Amino acid sequence: MKRKEFIKNLAIGILTPTLFLAACSDDKKNSNVKPQTFTCPMHPQVVKNRMGTCPICGMDLVSFEKNSADAALHLNESQMALANVTTITVGLKGFNSYKQLNGRLVVNPEETAYISSRVSGRLDRLYVRQTGEKIIKGQPLYQIYSEQLASLQQEYLLSLTQVSQYPNDKTFKRLLKSSRQKLSLYGQAEAQIKALENSKKASPNITFMASENGTIAELSVTEGQYVTEGSPIMRLESYQSLWVEADIYPAEAGSIKEGQQVKVVIPGWEDQPQLVAVSFMNPALQANTQLRQLRGTMPNPNNQWQPGLQANVFVTTESKGDVISLPVDAVIRDGKGAHVWIESKKGEFKPQIVKTGIESFDSVEIKEGLKAGDQVVVSGAYLLYSEYILKKGKHPMTSAKL
Repeated sequence: MKRKEFIKNLAIGILTPTLFLAACSDDKKNSNVKPQTFTCPMHPQVVKNRMGTCPICGMDLVSFEKNSADAALHLNESQMALANVTTITVGLKGFNSYKQLNGRLVVNPEETAYISSRVSGRLDRLYVRQTGEKIIKGQPLYQIYSEQLASLQQEYLLSLTQVSQYPNDKTFKRLLKSSRQKLSLYGQAEAQIKALENSKKASPNITFMASENGTIAELSVTEGQYVTEGSPIMRLESYQSLWVEADIYPAEAGSIKEGQQVKVVIPGWEDQPQLVAVSFMNPALQANTQLRQLRGTMPNPNNQWQPGLQANVFVTTESKGDVISLPVDAVIRDGKGAHVWIESKKGEFKPQIVKTGIESFDSVEIKEGLKAGDQVVVSGAYLLYSEYILKKGKHPMTSAKL
């Protein structure tokens, strides 16, 4: 019995130091393990030591390296391609600030032709019957029965006969010239007068031709209708040039002068901006609005654009030379300020605090923070911003410098 007690005490004495050393070793290993830290992708101020959800937005927390001192973000080529990260080398150049105005394309009245009846009579035939038809100069438009024109034709044929019988009589020559001029004033073309001379036969059914090219915008008569002299027949519009009208507040009108160049961009044709000179500024306000209108004429040689299209009109408000400018999407702005991303070397991106100046609809002036030659991210900047928060667990502005 004493022997068993002795062996038990001896075993305890041998194993106790071993277990103590093992426990110390485990404690040492556990002390070297860094505690895992978690944050919210949308709210980096939320930091916890265990997995969970964000108390602000409810998103799942993600792990990050809390004590990372590296201010740069490293991406490989595949990650850059997936995020569509592109850069440009900035330099000094001229910069214009624009004000955008809402505009529209309208018909140019200077290229609108109103066709009316030259004589009284009955419209026996209309060669065009619907709006939207394109008309070519010299094309038949309508045929009218007119006894008045028939009488003028008879008068002209009589004068021709008198001149042929008495070629040296100046009175007959004057009468021939006068009767020919009457036919011309009543809308008879030279070819029609020549045909009358050859046929020697008057006809009360006279065809009238188009005097210019255009598109039928309005038909005011129907076939078989009786018309009087001066009655409207149709309206022709040409779209070889259009008016650009834009709305502007009276307080802003003082910054725009007649003759000033503005840039006109038609949605859908952003790659074809047009420079248009302001030709007129309406001194009166539009009805039921507090807006004035400015106007300019824009060429449209191929009828590429149609009246009624929306137009964005950009007016230069300020101009500077030799400044650094970036696309608007390259600058990240929030409550902490503005910053951009610089590629310091291949695949390494660092945030850089900047101060901005004047802006246009697509560009912004950088007053401080960049120098000529810097490689700046112009697309994918927001993805870099999000990736930085996910990996570093802090806002890029805390690491950036001005």
